[in-house]
Amino acid sequence: MTKKEIVKAISDEIGMTQLKTKEIVQKTFDAIVETLIREKRIELRNFGVFEVKKRAARKARNPRTGQKVFVPEKFVVTFKPGKEMEEKVLQLEEAAAAAARARELAEASALANHSNAKPG
Repeated sequence: MTKKEIVKAISDEIGMTQLKTKEIVQKTFDAIVETLIREKRIELRNFGVFEVKKRAARKARNPRTGQKVFVPEKFVVTFKPGKEMEEKVLQLEEAAAAAARARELAEASALANHSNAKPG
């Protein structure tokens, strides 16, 4: 999903123009980035925590050549989902697993029916 699609969905839901909604969404993203730069952490309840962490310098290997390379330290943004998001993703995972089991059962049943069918 793109920012444009998010703006449209919110705009449709709350009845605000897409232009005004886009401005609010962008200001929200800007505030998140500014807070991360200033405070290195932002916690959004029921959503998750964004945090700026320093990744230490390390030695790595170029996968094409196998040659060792030095990777300098750098700052990275990490995200830890909140409990509510974790639960919703788990539900998605469980639904996908149930659908996969149903497909396997249907295929097994179809195979069993096919092998038991009498030649005509």
